[in-house]
Parts: sequence; structure tokens; C-alpha cells
Amino acid sequence: MVEPAIFGTLLERALDPRERHKLGAHYTPRSYVERLVLWIGYFQWHKRTTGKADTNDRPLLPKENTIECRDAVLDYDEMIPRRDPETGEVMTIWDGRTTKPHPVTGKEVPNETARTTLFDYTNPKRAEWPEADYVVGNPPFIGNKRMREGLGDGYVEALHSAWKGLVPASSDFVMYWWREAAERVAKRRILRFGLITTNLIGMKYNRRAVEGAMKKGKVAFAFAIPDHPWVDAADGAAVRITMTVAGGAKAPGKLFQVVDEFPASEAEGSQVELEQFEGLIAPNISVGVDVTNVSSLQSNDQMSFQGMILIGDGFRLSENEVKSTGISLENFPEIVRRHMSGKDITNRDRGNSVIDCFGLDKGLLESRYPEIFQRLLTTVYPSRKQNKERSRRENWRLFGRTNETLRAAVTGLSRFIATVETSKHKPFVFLDGGVCPDHKLYVIASNDAWILGVLSAAPHQLWALRAGGTLEDRPTWTSTTTFRPFPFPAVHEGPLKQRIRELGEKLDAHRKARQAAHPDLTLTGMYNVLEKLRTGETLTDKDKKIHDEGLVTILKQIHDELDAAVLEAYGWQDLQGNVGVPPASAPSQSSGRRDAPLADRLAAKDEAAEELEQELLKRLVALNHERAEEEKRGLVRWLRPEYQAPEESGVAKAEQKQIELEAEAASEKAVAVPQKLKWPGTLSDQVAAIQRLLPATGPDPSELAACFGTRTKARIRTITEILDTLTALGKL
Repeated sequence: MVEPAIFGTLLERALDPRERHKLGAHYTPRSYVERLVLWIGYFQWHKRTTGKADTNDRPLLPKENTIECRDAVLDYDEMIPRRDPETGEVMTIWDGRTTKPHPVTGKEVPNETARTTLFDYTNPKRAEWPEADYVVGNPPFIGNKRMREGLGDGYVEALHSAWKGLVPASSDFVMYWWREAAERVAKRRILRFGLITTNLIGMKYNRRAVEGAMKKGKVAFAFAIPDHPWVDAADGAAVRITMTVAGGAKAPGKLFQVVDEFPASEAEGSQVELEQFEGLIAPNISVGVDVTNVSSLQSNDQMSFQGMILIGDGFRLSENEVKSTGISLENFPEIVRRHMSGKDITNRDRGNSVIDCFGLDKGLLESRYPEIFQRLLTTVYPSRKQNKERSRRENWRLFGRTNETLRAAVTGLSRFIATVETSKHKPFVFLDGGVCPDHKLYVIASNDAWILGVLSAAPHQLWALRAGGTLEDRPTWTSTTTFRPFPFPAVHEGPLKQRIRELGEKLDAHRKARQAAHPDLTLTGMYNVLEKLRTGETLTDKDKKIHDEGLVTILKQIHDELDAAVLEAYGWQDLQGNVGVPPASAPSQSSGRRDAPLADRLAAKDEAAEELEQELLKRLVALNHERAEEEKRGLVRWLRPEYQAPEESGVAKAEQKQIELEAEAASEKAVAVPQKLKWPGTLSDQVAAIQRLLPATGPDPSELAACFGTRTKARIRTITEILDTLTALGKL
């Protein structure tokens, strides 16, 4: 008798990877299924209805047609070869696998003779599932970027058509199972479902399907374990998954977090230690403040962008490859730029470059830079000519995505802010304006250290950790989930904003200076040691070396001062401790000391730290809602008004001059303020009235409110918002 775990693993590895994906064939260790804790009661039900059962503690299948071999998410009438509309010939594409050595470089390139037929699926629609009370499954894991490769263009297009409005086209394959089960719960066709899904279910592109199912309150998580270890039996790769159980009642669920892992047999997966939390589980698989219930803010629009997606390794140049092209390192042509990716920030700058032909047509590129043209012809063209997207085939000399919006946003900036999409820590750094950022970086199009300071402080760091998703076990930062909804503090130009700006400059300069002095020093190493300082963990000899080379205690001091300044900018001084307090000698001490810096108390990971974290997130979410309401009324707190709203910025300068002239005239005539004015009914009239009174009263909300009778809190708040708007637009 063969142990099921061994048989399942051998069977999975025997299957062709593509066929395995299509079949959804994957062995699930019994221990993992047990962790899903689904109380369906197979044995109890059978015993009660028949009076006998001998299942040896295993589920019992009745002798009926309970197993069907068919597509679980897509139904269609027939699959027919796709024909070219002009020639009528059957259309084929490169099979995506077969390669041959390039005659010049010797590297493997697509073999254009290996073709596969494109198919169309007629009358595509959602597949109908059998009637059931419960659904349990482990659907196939295929990422959205791999679906066309694994399933075919025609199938994916039919799938998107059939599920339009329910599952976004950017979602992973597993989300079609999740949404179908959720729809059945919402319509009371099943009671509960439990699925093992990709760990990326919390990412924005997958989360939309979850949010869509949960927004009407008819589907809610009852149980979840995010970021659970998993072994892909086909190749032995360690990956992460999420287990979810959902039902129809909106009630507190049980969320288990993996806090420790222990090695076990390959077939049965890792043993884990879990920590339990209870509460309403949000779409991003978290308990507590729902940081997904926020709005993108107009004030943050046109400021954050993903870096360049190249689609072709031949664009990248190491220092040695630059020399081989005949290009002088001291005199780079305009199309060769410094290139930086996530590793260049978190580890060490590798000194790479990239060929960026944006703005050059093919003829000009060939005549002006023949060496570069030949390199792209031999290293990029062979693979790009087989690309499924027509624009990428025809414009093979350009990046896969030219990202013109990013280019426009950083034009004229001597530097810009960048951070890494997926990393344990989230440092924000200044990069030179000439750097070409890789797609694993996100760019914030600003050279203002005030913005870098706010993003580097504890409030945003916590926000990013909770609002972003995770890739495997590393947090992710994106424009849509973490930047656009984030409410920056409304602080005017003055000593406080300047202090945050100076601390941001100091932070960036300190890290770069230490790395310049010690080339092997990495930001990851420095922040790992900083994390240990906050929790009171004993430093190893390696840690002590990093601490001394990176001057990590000074780094901590800069961050603590920055946290305190940013909290003051928000008006949340009640949350900050004393800056300069020594780190805790034990992990449990930080959160218990009210004098400890904010980040030290958050790092303690105990009950007090959890309360502090929830309070901070609650305030940030509430501030997001407040800002969204302001923007509906016309008040937008632009981060970079001269770029984001140039028309408003230009008008503001002219109007500001007029206001100054009126103020001078008013002071000469000693304008008398009427005892009582009628409060205008519309916002535009209110703004005009406030502007007329400013020369006499100054920007004092209380004094301005008195001009209209009683100083009510609501009126003072409205006047304050108007003054903030005028300030943001340069009119005050």
C-alpha cells in the first residue's frame, strides 16, 4: 500500500506542468486540509441518516456520480481555430517553450518554427456548479500574467468576457473559484465555502473580486490563515498560500497568523505555530481597522508611478557590457542611463545601465548609435518579434511600457523619491533625476524632502504594512493601495514643515554616507539591526559590525525625531513618547513605557502595541474619509500643485498679487468690519466673503466667524477649511 502523500507527490511531478495547470492537479497535504478547520460533518451526517458508518475517520462519498471531469469556471459551445480576418488562414503563435541558440550570442531565443494554434471559444459563459451545501477546494494557482501562457489567449479572453463585472481581468485564476463560491453564498445556494488560494488574494488586483462580493454584506470571512507555507510538489519550490472560509453571516471571524515554522516532511509540508485573533476580517485578510475602506485622494494623483517595464534583458548593461559596446563610461550617450532596481536600493548599487531609446525612431537609432542598434537587434528583437502584443513586436527597440506619465512627472527634477515594491523594510530614498527606475521600484515624483520624511515616518510605514499586500512573506508597496489613499498631514510652510524636511534630508544623507564609507553595508542589514534595537533583541557579532558601520543608533534617533515631528504635524502628540529614550532591554518593555518612542512601542508586538497600532490606523482611515469629503467640496490639498494643478497654480499667483494690493489699500483706509453679515448660502459666495474680510481681520477663523454672528463650531470649521484651501492655492 502506497502512502497517499508519496503517491500524490509522484503523480504531480509526473504530469506536464501545462497539463497540470489545466487540470488543476495538485496534491494537498492532509495536515493542511485539517488546518482549514471545516466542520462539514460528513461522518455525522451519514451516520444519522443511515444508522451506520465505518469511514475510519475519513469523508464518505456516496455511490453516485459525485466526480465530474470538466471546466469549473468556463462553459462554451465549441472551440474553433481563430482565422486571420484578411487572409482567412488559421492563426498561430510561438508555443512559448521551444527555443534555439542565437547564432551570434549563443543564448537561447524563441524558435519561430514551433507554433501553436490560437482558438476562439464561442458563446462563453460561467460554468454551472452542482447543487451542494458546502464547497471545499484547492483551485489551480496561475498568476494573471501567466494565464495566457498556460491557458491560451482565446481561453483567457473568453474567461474575461464570461466573468466581466464580477472578476477583474487583472485577477489570478484562483479568484474565479473564489468569486463563484461567494456568489453562491450570497444567493444562499451554499452555506459556506473553504478554499486554498494564492497568498496574493490580499493584493489590490485580486482584492477587488473579494471586495465586490463582500460590499453588500451577504458574504463574510469566518476563518482565514494568510501567508501559510506551502511546497509546490512539482518542483519543490517553497511558496506561500492563504486559507479562507466564508459564509453568509457578517460576524466576527477567526484569523490565524503564522508566527513560527518548523521543518517537516516534503509531502506533509511545514509545521507551524499560529496566533489567533478574532474580529471582522477585512478583504485584505486582516482583523481590526479596515484599511481597505478608503478612497483614492485627488491630492495624491499624478505623483506615484511604477518604474519601467523593459521586456528584454538586452536593454540592461553591466559595466563590462557598456565597455563591450564601445561606449565611453565617461561620456554616455543620451540613450544610456543609469538603471536601478530594488536590489540596488536594499542591498548595493551594482552600477548597471540601461538602453532607453524613447523618442528615437528606428532609422535615427541605427545611424546615430550603430553599436547599440546591433546589440538590441541581437539580444532584444528575437524574443520581442514573438511577443503577443502587436505594439511590442513593432516597437521592439523601446521598453515594453514606455511610461510616458512617469517621464513627464520627473522631467525637470534633479532628483526624485523611490521605494521598493516588495521588501521586508520600506526605505524611501532620493535617486538622481537621470536614473531609469526598474519596474520593481515605485517613484514618487517629488524632490521635496518633506514628502520623503512623511513617507519614512511610522504612521505611513504602518499604513503601508497594513494596506499593502504581501508577496510570499514580504510586504508590498503600490501606488493604488498605499500611496493614493494615504492622507498626508495638512501642515503649512513654517518651522514644523521645515523640520520634517530637514530630518528627511538628514535621513537620506546619513544612509548614503554610511554606505559610501562601507561598500558592503546594505539598507536591509541596517534596518534589521534597527529592528533588533527597538525590540531589545541581543545583537550578534555580525549585527554589531553593521551597527558600528551604519551608526544605527544615530539612524534610530533620526527616525524617532522624524516620527515625533510627523505626529505633531497631524496634531496627534498624544501618541508620541519621548525622543532619545534608550531602547528597551527586553521586547516586552517598550510598549509598557509611555515615554518610549512611537516606533519602539509599535515594535513590542504585545497588547499595548496592538491598541496603539489600531488607534493610529483608525485615525488615518478617518482622516482619509475627511479628506475625501473635502475634495468633494472642492478643497484639494495638492502635494505638488505646480505640476498636479498648473492652471490653479498660475491663477493663484496672479490672484495672490491682487490680494496683497487689496490688503495694502485696506490697511491704509483702516477698514471697519461690519458687526454682522449674512452667511452666504453657497461655497463660492462664502469664499468670496472670506476673501473680502481678510485684509481687516487676518486669517483668524474665530474672528471671521464673529463677522457673521455667533461663533459656532460648524462655521469655524468651514471657515478653517476655506482658509486651508486659499493657503494651498497660494491665495493666503
